[in-house]
Amino acid sequence: MVEIDDRLARRNALVLAGAQAFGAASPPIVVSLGGIVGVWLAPDKALATLPVSLFNLGVAAGTIPAAMLMRHLGRRSGYVVGAVLGALAGLVAAAGIYVGAFLVFCLGTFLAGNHSSFVQSYRFAAADGASFAFRPRAISFVMVGGLLAAVIGPQVAIHTRDLFPQAPFVGSFLGQAALALIALPILSLLRPVPMPTAAQEGGRPLWQIVRAPRFIVAVSVGTVTYALMSFVMTAAPVAMVGCGHTVGEATLGIQWHVLAMFGPSFFTGRLINRIGRSATTALGLVLIASAAAVALSGLAVANFWLALVLLGVGWNFGFIGATAMVTECYRPEERAKVQAANDFLMFGTVAIASFSSGKLLDIGGWETVNWIVFPLVALVLLMIGAQEMATRLRDRQASA
Repeated sequence: MVEIDDRLARRNALVLAGAQAFGAASPPIVVSLGGIVGVWLAPDKALATLPVSLFNLGVAAGTIPAAMLMRHLGRRSGYVVGAVLGALAGLVAAAGIYVGAFLVFCLGTFLAGNHSSFVQSYRFAAADGASFAFRPRAISFVMVGGLLAAVIGPQVAIHTRDLFPQAPFVGSFLGQAALALIALPILSLLRPVPMPTAAQEGGRPLWQIVRAPRFIVAVSVGTVTYALMSFVMTAAPVAMVGCGHTVGEATLGIQWHVLAMFGPSFFTGRLINRIGRSATTALGLVLIASAAAVALSGLAVANFWLALVLLGVGWNFGFIGATAMVTECYRPEERAKVQAANDFLMFGTVAIASFSSGKLLDIGGWETVNWIVFPLVALVLLMIGAQEMATRLRDRQASA
């Protein structure tokens, strides 16, 4: 086996972490302000959360075009285009607020989702050219950038929202545009990863790859992890206010949740190397189920906050573990289409979860939202267990 030098992969992972700190600051701005602006601009208050849902839809819709663009232009040039798109998104959203046009504002949040489809692929770019052992840590480096983004995004939104007193929050979305542009010089430091000379254009057909059990398990884990996190997180603030807690308490709960989502990234990569991809991912799913159990055990502020923290840590372990599992499913020449297929399936499901969360909360209540967690977690855990058993059986037969 040829030993891989991880110095370039380490450098690129750090560059991408820096770009993530600014590029990934867009979602907190859209998620925190999209519904508030929607209440003011929407012709029907039932459409108030449409800008946020369109953001999630934009992520799903942008994954395949982003992958195709980067396949032809390369990672660095593709990410530059993505950053420019992010700046345009902020300008369009700000213009929509300024002129009072709800549809223009929705277009801006959809374009912000398209921009995020580029940013979401940073984690895969960090794994490009890395050794098998270093891939989880490279992905974790990028996720640490997400922790910084979770702080930078809300702070920019708060400190710029009154730049135009006659049109509140115009400044926040201009700030979103500026953050996307700040990522440009950082992305220019990204270096291309040399591809193996044996790599041929295209590789195996996509249908052949996605039918493989290993890919099915990896994409199922990532999809369920992300969708459940989005599903419960979206409903939690509304449920807290409905239970008589204050908006401030609900906001603080989401802040703790976001910190829990990205904070463990400092050590998740090492944990994966110590106990394995499957075990770390399974641990994340167990924590998500534990979050639902805590939520069902009471309606006090402490129940909501602890559930949101467990949900965030569970997402971190499950998402990084699933990403590392996906990197085992393709050859270098197949990476673009396989990564795009994974993210399209995952974020398409997340968009559906975002659309349905509020409606299900209204119909069935907070308890129903959390009971849905258990069967989905159990199903994916069974898939992971079956794959591990099959792998061990093959290894035993090969060594016999």
